[in-house]
Amino acid sequence: MFNLAGKIAFISGGTKGIGKGIANVLKQAGAVTIIAGTDEVRGAAIAKELGVDFIPLDVTDQAACKNAIDQIVEKYGRLDILCSNAGIFPQHYLKDMTAEEWDLVHTINLKGTFFLVQAALNVMEKQRYGRVVITSSITGEITGISGYSHYGASKAGQLGFMRSAALEYAQQGITINAVMPGMIMTEGLQSFGDEFLSDAKASTPMRALGTPEDIGYAACFLASDEAKYITGQTIVVDGGLILPEVPA
Repeated sequence: MFNLAGKIAFISGGTKGIGKGIANVLKQAGAVTIIAGTDEVRGAAIAKELGVDFIPLDVTDQAACKNAIDQIVEKYGRLDILCSNAGIFPQHYLKDMTAEEWDLVHTINLKGTFFLVQAALNVMEKQRYGRVVITSSITGEITGISGYSHYGASKAGQLGFMRSAALEYAQQGITINAVMPGMIMTEGLQSFGDEFLSDAKASTPMRALGTPEDIGYAACFLASDEAKYITGQTIVVDGGLILPEVPA
């Protein structure tokens, strides 16, 4: 595992699923780790479980995002790593999708990414050092799923945002990259039911679902000093799901 000793890392959506897996890996790698989420009771419990700090945060609130970053800098003196992970994936078929349902997904997944990354970059630019890792998805940029056009659009949008932001900060000692998960065994995926999980395994060449920590390991690499010459890039972590031209 890459060494993040002495680094200050902040993970949004860090109280469950992929975010919790990222937090667990970064903590194990030696980073001082802070997680954020909207559920304060759950956040406090997960923080205790992992041995990390917790900040309540709604990423759709721009002022709250800035305040969360300011809290971290005030307590720790700096912010080295931001893992922008908070997101939702409700199912709504296009035929009946409302503007409100579309907007909610984009407000959390895309605008929330913008708010939090912008706040972190304002600090990292002064430091002339930073690592930003966005949790995107294979859905939208590479694949599609019926009922998730709003989600796919928001995830593809994250990657367009990431690439342009990476160019803007390439000379400031800051890298901005993304991890693109495939089928990862989270609480959200489990809610789809056993039949879906069985089909997901069968359609994945490795015949297994990923773990939240699998995403954490990729994020840990991108957050490390060893990845200092990588920016504006993506790492697909999907067990080979996007590879077959015919069913594997």
